[in-house]
Amino acid sequence: MSFYESLGFLVFGSRLRRLSEAFLADVNKIYAAHNLQFDAAWFPVFYILSRQETVSIKDIADELGISHSAVSQLISSLQQKGLTKTTTDGDDARKKVVAFTPKGKKLQKQVQPIWNALKSAMEALAGEGAHSKTILTAIAEIEQGLQREPVFDRVQHELISNKQS
Repeated sequence: MSFYESLGFLVFGSRLRRLSEAFLADVNKIYAAHNLQFDAAWFPVFYILSRQETVSIKDIADELGISHSAVSQLISSLQQKGLTKTTTDGDDARKKVVAFTPKGKKLQKQVQPIWNALKSAMEALAGEGAHSKTILTAIAEIEQGLQREPVFDRVQHELISNKQS
């Protein structure tokens, strides 16, 4: 049994981070192997923009469940690379909307086959194990649990309970 396996939930976050880092590194290798200047971190925004012509920064942040600031930083980075452009909404000048530039649209079309192959490969990987088939359901359940009560609150309750015992 590995160090991480032996510690169970005590290192749950560390194991998820290791898994995520390994996954993203491999995905970035795939893009590089196909001579695509694309970073896996851009995927959520690219995917959202691939489904809609323009999207507000607020709507992207809401859909991804991350801060407006984090989305703005990512969009700024994509703008510097000439992949997206930001304009004001025609109906509300306070609202910024994001769209692909022609260069961004071209890149999105180039990475789409990678996404399709990645989805198939990951579904096959998840199908290899008896328990891995339900990993997305398990992750969703944990995410919902964390929305109800974050880890911080859960640990605080444990510490208070243990102190009173």
